[in-house]
Order: sequence, then structure tokens, then C-alpha cells
Amino acid sequence: MKKILLLTAISGLMLTGCYSTQINMSMGNMRLITSSADPQDVMDFATKTCRNDFYEGASFLSKAGKEYRFKCVKVEENEVLIPIPGTTITPVTKAQAK
Repeated sequence: MKKILLLTAISGLMLTGCYSTQINMSMGNMRLITSSADPQDVMDFATKTCRNDFYEGASFLSKAGKEYRFKCVKVEENEVLIPIPGTTITPVTKAQAK
């Protein structure tokens, strides 16, 4: 009986870590991301995705159900990066010039 309870608890924890995050639309600087992850994980994913596309980061626009809308922001646009409420945007550490 104890083994069954232990296996049930472990499998439940493993399933908690399994979630899906995918980009449904990428049009110009707009990103539509569908995710069942925590908002902070979604924010980190969006920021990483935008930075990989040579933007400064992702700015949160709206949420509808499991769909998050982001705008990728360039440095030249002088826009503020807005996180999902209750989350943070991790700053990029840049190499210092000697």
C-alpha cells in the first residue's frame, strides 16, 4: 500500500513539471504563445524567444485563457518592457568592455 501511495505521489509530481508552451503566431514583432505553464515560465520563454530574434525582450500585451500576446521590443523604439502582472523580466548581463 505504501509503494502505491509513493508511486502515485511521484508520478503526480512528474506530471506537474510537464506542460506545453508553443508559439502559435509570429508576425513581425508580435508573438501569440499558448501555454499551460506558470506565468513566470511563459514570460521567460517569450523574453528568450524575442532575444533570439534580435530584440531587446518581450513586452506583455494581453492574456485570454491559455493564450498570451507579446510584442517584441527593439532598443531603438525606447519602449518599456512590460512583464505579465506578478512576474519579472530577467535582465541581460552584458560583457563589460576593458
